[in-house]
Amino acid sequence: MLCQIWKSREFNAICGKEKRGKKMKYLSLIFFMSLLPQYAGKSLHGDGSHPRTFEDIKNEIAGYSDTAKAIIDLAVHGKAQNRSYERLAVFADTVGPRLSGSKNLDAAIQYMFSALQKDGLENVHLEPVKVPHWERGEEFAVMLEPRNHSIAILGLGSSVATPPEGITAEVMVVASFDELHRRAQEAKGKIVVYNQPFVTYGETVQYRSQGAVEAAKVGAVASLIRSIASFSIDSPHTGWQNYQSGVPRIPTACISVEDAEMMSRMALRGTKIVVYLKMGARTYPDSPSFNTVAEIVGNKYPEQIVLVSGHLDSWDVGQGAMDDGGGAFISWEALSLIKDLGLRPKRTLRMVLWTGEEQGGVGAEQYYQLHKENISNFDIVMESDEGTFKPSGLAFTGNAKARDIIKEIMALLLPINVTDVFDNADGTDINYWMRDGVPGASLRDDLSKYFWFHHSQGDTMTVQDPNQMNLCAAVWTVVSYVIADMEEMLPRTVSKQGMSKQGWLSVECLTVSSKQKN
Repeated sequence: MLCQIWKSREFNAICGKEKRGKKMKYLSLIFFMSLLPQYAGKSLHGDGSHPRTFEDIKNEIAGYSDTAKAIIDLAVHGKAQNRSYERLAVFADTVGPRLSGSKNLDAAIQYMFSALQKDGLENVHLEPVKVPHWERGEEFAVMLEPRNHSIAILGLGSSVATPPEGITAEVMVVASFDELHRRAQEAKGKIVVYNQPFVTYGETVQYRSQGAVEAAKVGAVASLIRSIASFSIDSPHTGWQNYQSGVPRIPTACISVEDAEMMSRMALRGTKIVVYLKMGARTYPDSPSFNTVAEIVGNKYPEQIVLVSGHLDSWDVGQGAMDDGGGAFISWEALSLIKDLGLRPKRTLRMVLWTGEEQGGVGAEQYYQLHKENISNFDIVMESDEGTFKPSGLAFTGNAKARDIIKEIMALLLPINVTDVFDNADGTDINYWMRDGVPGASLRDDLSKYFWFHHSQGDTMTVQDPNQMNLCAAVWTVVSYVIADMEEMLPRTVSKQGMSKQGWLSVECLTVSSKQKN
């Protein structure tokens, strides 16, 4: 329409008598005047509805009280009680750990594809991606001096191998990167052992991800890193680490808290420590994998998406039951509960089980690239990836208006006393969307023991509690269903990705016309 106005004789006749700068003012005035008849007395919503007050929205959400109670009753007390736990137990016991690029991960994806189809969910399909393929191979470490002692290790993802004969070297123990740099002259030719204290995972994990690089910079031949764990029973914890261009790649592994502290005590007494390390790690070309998708298609706005998710891959130790089997299976449970109750929300409820999360959200990044052109249709992205222990609430990222809506939705969970809304949703796989303005949410639960088992042999079904999983599933289902069924999408900050196609066509038309005329 703007382009037609621009070309009209009447408009050009007027503008021909004005200065060039005024022409744009006329165009803007005509554009907004043209909207007035269409939107007189109405909010600028696509459905032409009248403006809704927050009180209207509160009343709409309150109307879901009976539905929320039905979901809670089914998940916590009814025939679906313990279902997510039992499904996860069969899966974890059957498939085991699921490292990126492994046959076990392939088997897990096929298992879930078949299970979701049998569950009667809609549009079950696999979306192909490429993921890293690293294998740890044979690995062991032995302290040779001052005494013979077997050191439990877990090589870190992407680590290189030692030479075939292994590495025998004196140990240098440090408690921080600062200490490493202060004592840089002592490090050449040694194995650097990091005995950094655990503060928080976010703060301490830098030693796992960057420890090898920093040690290599000062001439170390390998690095052994105290596991990123708040508690230990002599069990090392693995994870991904990163090399840096231009810095030698040295073998790196995590050791138990106990061994790190023992060597630190020895070093402080002036005792010489010698360790033999052998690692057979290998990195292969990226492997084909899949994000696993299932839906309940919306009955009014099927193109709009409420996304719930967890990641299907895990590390190659334990069973990956906690990280992130629990999150994946409560996401599946959300769709199952809604289907079992005969509900069909206005928007499409989409579950995605990510692949390659442990290597930095590789599968999720490729999903984002594939679907970001439809970003304006993504209502909210949700990920559960911090355990499924006793839930305390929901962490949320979005603007103030959206947060107020989420608080009202969480009030529906008063029957199970899970109503809190926290700041800053967290999820490697949903960060791409939140960064571009899509509201995001993650489950908050009791993390007091999470890092006892994280990325270790201890991540098994023994960690999981069926009653706690029931509560988590109820929270996940109520929140996702209500958001998917409300008449309007959650408000968000306007961005190019979030603006309607029609809106950007108008802006682009305006820009092109300005360039043509000036």
